[in-house]
Amino acid sequence: MNGRPILLAVLAVYLFLPVAVIAQGFAGLGSDADGFTVPHRGTKLEFPRDHGPHPDFRIEWWYVTANLQTADGRKMGVQWTLFRSALAPEERLGWSSPQVWIGHAAVTTADRHYVSERLARGGVGQAGVNGAPFEAWIDDWQMKSNGTGSNDEMDHLGLSAKSPDFAYDLTLDAEGPLVLQGDQGFSVKSAAGQASHYYSQPFYEVRGRIELDGKPHEVTGKAWLDREWSSQPLATDQTGWDWFSLHLASGEKVMAFRLRDKGQGYISANWIGADGEASLLNSQDVSLEPLRTAEVDGRSIPVEWRVRIASRGLDIRVKALNDQAWMATSTPYWEGPIEIDGSTSGQGYLEMTGY
Repeated sequence: MNGRPILLAVLAVYLFLPVAVIAQGFAGLGSDADGFTVPHRGTKLEFPRDHGPHPDFRIEWWYVTANLQTADGRKMGVQWTLFRSALAPEERLGWSSPQVWIGHAAVTTADRHYVSERLARGGVGQAGVNGAPFEAWIDDWQMKSNGTGSNDEMDHLGLSAKSPDFAYDLTLDAEGPLVLQGDQGFSVKSAAGQASHYYSQPFYEVRGRIELDGKPHEVTGKAWLDREWSSQPLATDQTGWDWFSLHLASGEKVMAFRLRDKGQGYISANWIGADGEASLLNSQDVSLEPLRTAEVDGRSIPVEWRVRIASRGLDIRVKALNDQAWMATSTPYWEGPIEIDGSTSGQGYLEMTGY
């Protein structure tokens, strides 16, 4: 008798609470923080320690998005994400571990969106993260340091995932430094002060291979890594977020997000120079305006936006490569590559949750 269906059924039951926590995590970075560590302003992030897991926090993720193209100019996007969610603020070995892991992988083209999801228990080796040497995995999906002896474990990575419809094997090489988001890695999420610890590596150059429906494609492009962890719920009226990572033609980068509520929402953004120097922007200086919606899985999703940052002379329109980039996972959301035009050109990624 094949035990895999039984195992999956048991796992699904066991994971019911963590999936709910992940759902809250997308819109609120955790649920009840009782007993868990919470972020504090002024905490100094240290590497390679903080590349690894933080089991005393409720939720965290290792998140890569990549804007790629084939030799003949066909545009594609890739996502690789590993989520960790904790049932309890403690670490135990084996099957009693309170850590639960969820992996998402996707490839987006102009006319197709491929999605796969993996679920795993902590403590049994099926999924996990090591800080040094860096390695993150769930089953045979992997993000791993290439071990080239560089200054940072995240400088050179191999990234791979596969499903019945797609696979990719990519090499990521950082051409700039790690970037601390928010205020030196302390990223505020609401007027009430809830926050996360948050840093990025937005300077990857990428090369490798994507296989779609059995056909291989050599690709090159740019990638962005986000690392974030917290335990705090957001305000009760915050329903989801719109998050942008932008590679501008000048070599500069922008990270911006809007947490939606009944009013104007809570906006935060960092301007990242081509040299990696990051500046936290005044939220009053940042405008994120939806321009066009599309019907996606029975929902109205804004797939074209105007992004303005007056102090930097930025006034751009961002447009989805594929309106239907819907992540039909345990916690569904929209995630896909975007193209930029207006006061400058470029590319990036957009994630939208809670719709």
